[in-house]
Amino acid sequence: MVSKTPSIYSQDDPLAEALRPPSYETEAERYARLQAEAEAKRISEQIDEDLRQERERIRRKRADVKLLLLGQAESGKSTLQKQFQLMYKPNSLDQERSSWRTVIYFNVVHSIKHILTTLEAWDDGMDTDSLYSNGRSTPTMHSPGPRAQRNQDNSRNSIPNLRRRLSPLVSTDTQLADRLSGGITVSGSGKGGVFVRSGWQARTIENALGRIRARPSVDGGGKHNHAEVPQDPLVQEVGRLLDVSKDDIKELWNHPTRRLKLDEWSELCLPSTYKSRCCANYVPSTDDILHARIQTMGVAEHIFDVTIHGKSVTWHLYDVGGARGQRHSWIPYFDDANAIIFVAPVSAFDQYLEEDPRTNRIDDSLQLFTQICSNALLKNVHLVLFLNKTDLLKSKIESGLRVQKYITSFGERTNDYETVVQYFRAHFLQVHRRNNENRRVLYTHFTSVVDTKATQRIIGNVRDSIFRGYLQDAALV
Repeated sequence: MVSKTPSIYSQDDPLAEALRPPSYETEAERYARLQAEAEAKRISEQIDEDLRQERERIRRKRADVKLLLLGQAESGKSTLQKQFQLMYKPNSLDQERSSWRTVIYFNVVHSIKHILTTLEAWDDGMDTDSLYSNGRSTPTMHSPGPRAQRNQDNSRNSIPNLRRRLSPLVSTDTQLADRLSGGITVSGSGKGGVFVRSGWQARTIENALGRIRARPSVDGGGKHNHAEVPQDPLVQEVGRLLDVSKDDIKELWNHPTRRLKLDEWSELCLPSTYKSRCCANYVPSTDDILHARIQTMGVAEHIFDVTIHGKSVTWHLYDVGGARGQRHSWIPYFDDANAIIFVAPVSAFDQYLEEDPRTNRIDDSLQLFTQICSNALLKNVHLVLFLNKTDLLKSKIESGLRVQKYITSFGERTNDYETVVQYFRAHFLQVHRRNNENRRVLYTHFTSVVDTKATQRIIGNVRDSIFRGYLQDAALV
């Protein structure tokens, strides 16, 4: 019989031969070897699983919608983010309510401090009668009527006396700011006096309770029991001071010399609106939270699941700090953005940048919008323009404020709301036309983002238009 040459497939594997344990291996060495092999296999399988999850994450991320909220500081971006949160993730807003009490108290105290600081420039000994005779001010409905009554009340309600009686309350301004920021100060932090980073809500409670995280209890019905949230002693004390000082705050607000252009969020200080905030068990309402003001530092990401036409898509909403010194932090988010909502406050025609008092805020918004429209990374991004704070614009015009005084190019146009708002709209549209090589559509809305009903209707329209673009990009329509 002729013998056959063995096939190469029947020969011993050289690698297996090299890995074969020696014949003299002891039982202990065998156990150690098997353990090492099992660990190596576990690590290899874990790496394979991590790679699989990373590929899946990347695949899902490509299917997500990335929405940027851009605009200058105090334009209303964070308030718009709250409206998205209220619409698509309302439970998260409920969990944050106790931390917003600190913000609201800070807004109230900071407004009172601002009024008193500004009035230091006035002659505290000025006779109130002279204010009525020289036309600087007019009596309010709360101002004393007869001259004898005014003279009698002047000694008690003079600015120095009000300043002295309100000093315990005003002294909490810095403590509240530190509670919100964690003691971190930012150069040029602006009128708000404090910047906060993403996640400040939880840190505010931790800072108050010695880094002990507060966890709201949940009752049997699944609702958060706000009464069980640990109370911040500082916030409780500020609430008490607001309560005992309410008459002095009312007098300060209605004092004949208080003719100031206050920050827009100072309305939280109005005697007619802050009374309920002095209660020991005060929980901020949704309207209180929407009107509260705090400045964002850096970029805060908010994630929502948005369902439309039966399809659920994860949206990543990025709320950015709008001060000039923070705008460089926007750029890393341009690369894969799907949509931008640019928020421009049209009520700011009589205001100037905190960072540059020579620059009108409307001019700054137009310059910033020009940079966004002309940026090559954003040439295919869905673009929406919110001309915001129209309610405040109406109030300013109705009060007699003339746009021409601050925006000389407005010329001799009629100083009414419709003319003014269409004038600003035309300027933004012109910027878009000049920087629109791809013939991209600009969706424009007149907004007051503190108006929940109107804003959520607009958000619905914006969602639909963004989603149509999303489907086109995905080649599904």
